[in-house]
Amino acid sequence: MHWMLSGIGQAIAQYLERAEEGYEPFTPSDPEALRAALRPGDVLLVEGNNHISGVIKYLTQSTWSHAALYVGLGANLGERDGEPLVLIEAELGKGVIASPLSKFHTYNTRICRPLGLTPEDRGKVVRYAVERIGYDYDLKNIIDLMRYFLPQPPVPARWRRRMIALGSGEPTRAICTTLIAQAFESVGYPILPEVRRVDAGSRREIMHIRHHSLYAPRDFDISPFFSIIKPTIETGFDYKQMMWDKTPLDGGKTS
Repeated sequence: MHWMLSGIGQAIAQYLERAEEGYEPFTPSDPEALRAALRPGDVLLVEGNNHISGVIKYLTQSTWSHAALYVGLGANLGERDGEPLVLIEAELGKGVIASPLSKFHTYNTRICRPLGLTPEDRGKVVRYAVERIGYDYDLKNIIDLMRYFLPQPPVPARWRRRMIALGSGEPTRAICTTLIAQAFESVGYPILPEVRRVDAGSRREIMHIRHHSLYAPRDFDISPFFSIIKPTIETGFDYKQMMWDKTPLDGGKTS
């Protein structure tokens, strides 16, 4: 029974990971600028174009559907087709893997950088992710996987995070944001904690860590503890050097 469920789960995962036709990035990344801007510990958000991406975008009301952790050359993860493996991500059907940066060159991306993270803790975050390469999704939970085939009905905002959680929650299972959230949680670095008042009549507040399975890619984007790094600006943007074509794209007259 175990092998049958895993086999069905694998087939569903392959379908959900299949790219949809017609995707065109609005502002594709400059590969060299992106490479130059990234630092170990950065979170790379990706606007995916597969079947499951559309569901995640709907549930999170965000353009970001995937996240990967940049670990850099210092992680010594080897190469693939002559390109260094510098990203760690959890991919449906494959589990936690190391990937080259070129994998996301044709997608809209965003760099989120943890502010004030010490070099020691940065190293711990990277090692946490590296040590989990090979961990897998729980593909036996067919009910969880099958719900991504269904038309998406209106879902109250308070339930959307729980609908993203995938799998049984076993410690050796991971999804993209779960893995990254756990890595930062291991050093006590906040992402998007819940803020609660100590008592009704007090202004004192205390941070509560969300469960790692409830994080979504957009949380790194809106987190007050991560800065947004834009490669074009980081590499020295000068608008005076831009060359413009004065001809309107629609062939009409300029106003």
